[in-house]
Amino acid sequence: MSMKIHSKNLSAGRFIYAIIVALSLFLSALTVQAEKNEPSIDKIAIVNASVITSEEFNREISQVKQRISQQGQKILPEQLEHIRNEIFDNLINVELLFQESRNKGIKVEKEAIDSEIKSLKQKFPNNTEFEKLLGELNLSESALKLKIEKGIAIQKLIETQVADKIEISDEESKVFYDSNPDRFKQPEQIKASHILIKVEPGADEIKKSEAKQKIKNIQQKLNKGENFAALAKEFSEGPSKNNGGDLGYFQRGQMVKPFEDAAFALKTEEVSDIVETQFGYHIIKVADKTPKKTIAYENVKENLAQHLKQEKTNQEVKIYIQKLSEKSKIEKFL
Repeated sequence: MSMKIHSKNLSAGRFIYAIIVALSLFLSALTVQAEKNEPSIDKIAIVNASVITSEEFNREISQVKQRISQQGQKILPEQLEHIRNEIFDNLINVELLFQESRNKGIKVEKEAIDSEIKSLKQKFPNNTEFEKLLGELNLSESALKLKIEKGIAIQKLIETQVADKIEISDEESKVFYDSNPDRFKQPEQIKASHILIKVEPGADEIKKSEAKQKIKNIQQKLNKGENFAALAKEFSEGPSKNNGGDLGYFQRGQMVKPFEDAAFALKTEEVSDIVETQFGYHIIKVADKTPKKTIAYENVKENLAQHLKQEKTNQEVKIYIQKLSEKSKIEKFL
């Protein structure tokens, strides 16, 4: 069961991290190389005597460029200017929040920072690889520890000064539910398994014929009453083979069209004829079908309350940052 607002993953800790994008930068920074072509200046801003450097700024620009590139997209000049402005403002906001966490007496234990460092190092085959990538990023381990410290401190600040003060009543949740019926509609779904014999893109007719014969041999075994899941484990060439071909529940639009059309046309426990897609040849079996329905309020109210709290916290954090900004001395040089 799912809701379009995707509220099932909104634990208090997670949605607070989502409020300030920079709180996760110390994680994503380990996956990209630092940008070498950005103009170099000593400082881009001073926030209450604390300097924000061009090095920090350029590193964040690099990350965004890398992410967009990995999605096969290009950044237009006007988009880059917007991205630069967003990152610039974000770095200032993070510094404001970190300074306020200190003003509120929030401390981060060394053990908490060391635990995060340990978790990060475990993502690498060895410590040498970890240090190598830090070097490529021009990021020392001490600078990384400071990022982690800022992230934890700001999380605690937001929790105590904003999130803990927000409560969502049952009435608020119900009003939202009643006012947004489309968000709680669950489309028709089916639970299906398949057996796949792959055909690589550009394969010649001989390869296609060999694959077609393999799937026909499996089809004959099914017609003789052999177990579908067992045959999937033995012969299927798809990633679901270890689960007996089980693909779980899915709705229209999640599979390639020829597969989807064949699967949704089947009755429960019915097995398809051979279906050809861009991936090869399939035999599909439907295990269950659930009709289109509206999810009952009782089944979503807890996640909905978390979602509404997230939304309200986002709004209140913006106001909180604005108030900090108004009483601070901020000099901008970018």
